[in-house]
Order: sequence, then C-alpha cells, then structure tokens
Amino acid sequence: MSKKQIKELLNLSSTAEKQKEIAKKILDNKRITTEEGLYLYEKTDLPYLGLLANYIRERRHGNKTFFNKNFHIEPTNICIYSCTFCSYSRKFNNEDAWEYDFEKIVELVEKYKDTDVTEVHIVGGVHPHRDIYYYGKMLKKIKKIIPDIHIKAFTAVELEFMIKKSKMTIKGGLTKLKEYGLDSIPGGGAEIFDADIRKQVCHEKSKSKTWLEIHQTAHELGIPSNATMLYGHIENYSHRINHLERLRDLQDKTKGFQTFIPLKFRNENNKLSHITETSVIEDLKNYAISRIYLDNFDHIKAYWVMIGKENAQMSLNYGVDDLDGTIDDSTKIYTMAGDKQKPSMTTNDIIKLIKDVNRKPIERDTLYNEIKKEEK
Repeated sequence: MSKKQIKELLNLSSTAEKQKEIAKKILDNKRITTEEGLYLYEKTDLPYLGLLANYIRERRHGNKTFFNKNFHIEPTNICIYSCTFCSYSRKFNNEDAWEYDFEKIVELVEKYKDTDVTEVHIVGGVHPHRDIYYYGKMLKKIKKIIPDIHIKAFTAVELEFMIKKSKMTIKGGLTKLKEYGLDSIPGGGAEIFDADIRKQVCHEKSKSKTWLEIHQTAHELGIPSNATMLYGHIENYSHRINHLERLRDLQDKTKGFQTFIPLKFRNENNKLSHITETSVIEDLKNYAISRIYLDNFDHIKAYWVMIGKENAQMSLNYGVDDLDGTIDDSTKIYTMAGDKQKPSMTTNDIIKLIKDVNRKPIERDTLYNEIKKEEK
C-alpha cells in the first residue's frame, strides 16, 4: 500500500477524525499512544488497519517475506505447572508424557548434521528435576554435533525455574547458559502481562515482571530474544494494549527483541475449551495493530503452524513480514491443542507459499541476516 493511498484516506469525508489523526502519525513515522491503540481495536475496521499496517511493513521491508530453515526439539512435556489454556503439559504418570534423554536428543540432532538447517528451537515443559547444568550439557552436545547451529532455547518460564533450582541469579544463570552455547531466547511464557488475567490462566507461572526482567537481562548480556502475546481467551483489548506497551517500553531500553509473535489461543484439550476461538478477521486485526503499535520492533511474525498456511498468507498483507521456518514435523504444542495440519514444510513449500501471494521469499538466519543464494 502506498503513501498516496493513505493520503487519499485522509481526504475522505467519511473517514473519522481520529482515524485521520492516526493515519497522519503513521505517515509522519510518529508513535501512537495507548489510547489510540485501544481505539484501533475498538473502533476501526480491518481494511483501514490493513492499509496502515501494510504501509509500515513495506516501508520497512518492501515486498520481502522472511523464513528460515529450522527444527524443533521439545525435551519434555512434563511440567510442574497447570495453566488453564495449555493442552501440552502432562504429569509423570500420564500416558502422553515424555522426557527425552541425551541419547534421544543426540539422535534428533544427528539427522540435521549434514544439512543447511541454521536453527534449532528448544522449548518444553518445566521439568521438576532438570536444572541449568542438565540443560547446559544438552546445549554442549548439540553444538558438538553441529557447531554452527544457532540455539534458540528456553522460555522465560523454563529459565526462571532452572536458574532458581541451580541457586543462581538471573544474570549468573543466563551467563552460564551463554557459555554452554545458548544463542537466543524464544518469546514464550509471556501469555498476557495483566496480573488479574494471569492469575486466571497461569497463576503458578512466572510473574510478568520476572518475564520482562529475564529478557532485559538477556539483552544486556548480548542474548537477543523474541516476544509473544497469547490472545483470544479471557483477555480484552485493554489487556492486549497494556501488553504491547510493556514490550515497547522494554524495547526502547534494550533494543534486544528480534520479532513479535501473536499467539492464537487454541481451545482443544484444555480447561478453557468452552471459549470460542477468534475469527480470521480478529487474527488479522491483531497482527495489523501489533505492527502499527510496535514501532520499535523490526519484525512481526505469523507462526504458520498456529494459524494455518492460508491465513498466514493473508497475514502478509496485514503487517506480517516473517512466517517462521520449515520446522520439519518436530513440534507438538499446537497439534495437541487441536491443529490438524502436519507442522512441516520443505524450503520449496514455504517459498511457494510466499510467492503465491506475490511476496518475495528471503531465507534468513535467526538474527535476520539474509542468506545469499546463487541464482539458478
């Protein structure tokens, strides 16, 4: 979408004054307020949001759409917590529980030893018996097999527990993990920062203050991270804006977030199954407002495993510039919540997905360096 189209919007008599004010800010590359963010959620329609979000997306990245070659390892789904939205975690005696030993981890990684995969993404349950030294040994074994692999591992919730169990400070624990081979941190565990909502959906988990402190400390140590927001359960629009504002504030301080990923609540096999999932329109609206509001985040990612391939394609017109990676059928978090698609794409699959909606696929590494390929 062009600057000309937004200027035409400003001249339409049917456009509300508030919408004109916000559009003018976008054209002038100025930050919107929390009140304006809430207005976007409550009072504006999808075409307007798409126009602004896509303008910002293309101002930053043109027609590029990023992806990487990655695989996931989920060392265990045994978890000390019982979050109401979670379909994934299990207790020790459950038939669906698993905990991989080092031999299994090595077997999983060995499959990618002679490939051009650039990232391994490691998240799982908060296992009561595993500390920072256990996971440190795991990281060292992975690096021994593939020395150049980028290890993106452990949500802030996992980190808080393993660091406490090892009787370390947050800074000390993260420093130790970096020495073991940790390269970056994913954004999971943020859920919704609002304390009242958090009490209802994940009352046992790390407080929002702790999540933010862990990410801030990581950034200060030179460990970049991602950020997420779980939406579409019992939160309202004001909770979402509050969440985005706290992320924006921290990014102002550290500039350490790589990307923001809105995570859609899925309602199968959990304690919130009575809640109807958000519509595609609501999903696209959320992507668009995230792009508009988070003016200091370079990237907005649509996790295609979560929303489906077709919806991920549509999101590329609503502020999204990244679709995550190939994944290679190695994650169970969303399939256990009811997602029926196989979580795997080849490089050619994801390139075609992007090209089919007239975007330019760009392979990247985890830090968004473009991987140059010889033209054939």
